[in-house]
Amino acid sequence: MSRVDESGSQLKKFQKELSSGTVSLVLLAVLGQSRQPMYGYQIAKRLEDGGEGVLAGKQSALYPVLRNLEAAGLLASEVEPSVSGPPRRYYRITRSGRESLREWTAAWNATRDSVDNVLQGGVP
Repeated sequence: MSRVDESGSQLKKFQKELSSGTVSLVLLAVLGQSRQPMYGYQIAKRLEDGGEGVLAGKQSALYPVLRNLEAAGLLASEVEPSVSGPPRRYYRITRSGRESLREWTAAWNATRDSVDNVLQGGVP
């Protein structure tokens, strides 16, 4: 394997590890900011519209995370018929989800600030 291939492989591994820790936070944030329940494709489009990010090109990765968040009581969902195809599952954030979103956002901000400080040459 060439050095370029190895570097690209390491970057993909790093991005996957970073993504796995942030997808839940981002999904809670999207649903926490929405005034209406949203179905999976709407959530994916909202994330896509935000540019490169946690789910870039990996819409299918969002559904297992949504199910896990629902199983944890952070989201609730309802299935509604659709005039243009199969029924859609709409997700909304729960009160517990909003509490978790506040806590996770604080943890994210503290982590981001700490990492930024180190990357900018500061002492951790």
